[in-house]
Amino acid sequence: MKVETVRTATINGQKPGTSGLRKKTRVFMEPGYLENFIQATFNAIGGAQDKTFVVGGDGRYFNREAIQTILKMAAANGARQVIVGQNSILSTPAASHLIRLNGTDGGFILSASHNPGGIDEDFGVKFNAENGGPAPEKLTSKMFDATTTIDHYKIAEAGDVDLSTLGETPLGEMTIQIVDPVESYKALMETLFDFDAIRALFASGFTMRFDAMHAVTGPYATEILENTLEAPSGTVVNGTPLEDFGKGHPDPNPIWAKSLMDLMMSNQAPDLGAASDGDGDRNMIVGRGLYVTPSDSLAILAANAHLAPAFKDGIAGIARSMPTSAASDRVAEKLGIESFETPTGWKFFGNLLDAGRVTICGEESAGTGANHVREKDGLWAVLLWLNILAVRKESVADIVTNHWHRFGRNYYSRLDFEDVPSDQANAMIDSIRAKLTDLAGQEHAGLTVVSADEFSYLDPVDGSLSENQGLRIAFSGGARAVFRLSGTGTQGATIRLYLEQAVEQGGDTQQNTQDALKDVLQAALEISEMETFIGRTQPDVTT
Repeated sequence: MKVETVRTATINGQKPGTSGLRKKTRVFMEPGYLENFIQATFNAIGGAQDKTFVVGGDGRYFNREAIQTILKMAAANGARQVIVGQNSILSTPAASHLIRLNGTDGGFILSASHNPGGIDEDFGVKFNAENGGPAPEKLTSKMFDATTTIDHYKIAEAGDVDLSTLGETPLGEMTIQIVDPVESYKALMETLFDFDAIRALFASGFTMRFDAMHAVTGPYATEILENTLEAPSGTVVNGTPLEDFGKGHPDPNPIWAKSLMDLMMSNQAPDLGAASDGDGDRNMIVGRGLYVTPSDSLAILAANAHLAPAFKDGIAGIARSMPTSAASDRVAEKLGIESFETPTGWKFFGNLLDAGRVTICGEESAGTGANHVREKDGLWAVLLWLNILAVRKESVADIVTNHWHRFGRNYYSRLDFEDVPSDQANAMIDSIRAKLTDLAGQEHAGLTVVSADEFSYLDPVDGSLSENQGLRIAFSGGARAVFRLSGTGTQGATIRLYLEQAVEQGGDTQQNTQDALKDVLQAALEISEMETFIGRTQPDVTT
């Protein structure tokens, strides 16, 4: 074992949060940078002595080298066993499942999620706790504190481990178990869904295009969709994980999955289009000529979950992040089950899932999942859609339209203003925050402000309080605007503006989304004075 003195700043003052630690790849490659964070994490959990961990990543640039470092550090810190995905590959939901399946003490997931990959792009590491979910705030606080006091790290003096061959291999006193990254995840999916019904759906001539975006879900989708469910060869495209994601942006939305969107809006569209992101925890669903928003997808999956074997007895409740539309709240009310509004971040769903208060959870940023793991799960969402389509024997468009007529519709859009200078972004948010108490009763763009606040969440399970989780403004007529600064980038700031307009059952469900939202958009721009603060009102990405 070698003990190295810390030679660089640990994490440059960045507190690891929901998405773990994210920086540019070259920053992680600096001597001691990754090591300091890993050692601080071991210190925060009371050491690694005799503990077991799961390690894997999405295959982006520096993934393999980083995993070799983590393995050597785990051995030097006394870990008993580390379970690693073959060739360093594990999707985030598959890693969560392995943590739970094997009862490990947690796991390291190497990914920057939907951010681009490459030596000049982004890299990330996060620690998932023993329940399989992202580290809760009390643990991330300990991790951050540890980075401020660390003065050395431990690393084994050993060569790299061959991670291409399945089975066990020693590293000092520690055992490394190399596992097929797909096998146990596929077995889990077989217990949740009616694979026979989905197989029959494909046999009937049903067509699909799944864009893996050269990211981690390629091997999972190919094995499950094509090899097991017998979807036609070529159903999965861009299925080989690449270190730079084919120089693409592995974010499953209409902007970055444009080729799939173009196909689905054409005369050659298959019955279903789907995509997943860099680490496999997000999803996009598209029918012929119809993009299904993540908020609507969450509501539709919850309303139809009973059609899959895993949920045949119904679901306990639904949880959504605060910026996500209230479409799922309507479903919960009609089904007579609990609904929860939480801060953004899957870790907030973990307590509710562990307590059995909810079964299905979702975020507007294309993350949907259930109680089978403690992460959002892109391929799981696609399989549940397939199960529903197989049972209902309707098109995606018919299922969506019928849902709107039954539950009402929440027109919804997210506007991303990227790479905003941090001082300008913070100044705008501070300005809105200062106005909140005086907004009620004001009229903007013909809409009257009903309420305005900064969202805080009191966890109903452990009683913890999370404050400063986004600025909410509710207007008359079922409209809402939410402002948040995103924490998923690695430079500058991203201002996210969420717009919502609710209509009741039987309302005009065919109206264009942006037309339906034009008044609430204008009201939000007036209140925020966005043009004054950041010099623009046109977003970089509209979802």
